[in-house]
Amino acid sequence: MADRVYRITPQLLQSWGVKGLVLDIDNTLTTHDNPVPDQGVTAWLEQNRQAGIQMIVLSNNSPERVKPFAEILGLDFIADGAKPLKKGYRRCSEAMNIPCEQLCMVGDQIFTDILGGNNAGCKTVLVQPIQKEKMAFFRFKRAMERLVLRICPKKRADSILHLS
Repeated sequence: MADRVYRITPQLLQSWGVKGLVLDIDNTLTTHDNPVPDQGVTAWLEQNRQAGIQMIVLSNNSPERVKPFAEILGLDFIADGAKPLKKGYRRCSEAMNIPCEQLCMVGDQIFTDILGGNNAGCKTVLVQPIQKEKMAFFRFKRAMERLVLRICPKKRADSILHLS
């Protein structure tokens, strides 16, 4: 777990054997439907590029939402990713020519991003959502996630690195 994506350093990823990142958009890199990346995201992406870590966006959103955002970041993307099914992660693996075991999924939702990444054999990092959702469906999902987090052990990427 990490509070924000920029807490996940290239050094940490490399220590895990990660060569590629699979990135969620909404509430991970920006707020819902926002065309602008969250503060710190652009610099974090550049750090990963300099470290030789490949990146791709995987989203359940439509291409109309995903393509313009991914282009701003200079990243390839897969829209309509069908998370948590394995096929989206496999497509990312094929697109980057990196086995799933060397990929890390970074996202804010346990039941899509993290579950799907784990099922596909990727490493995963759950980040705190940037913004609270207002829709009843999302509030219900977040309540279920809090329950899972209470009963599951967690390892924080930022505590591994002794960040405050």
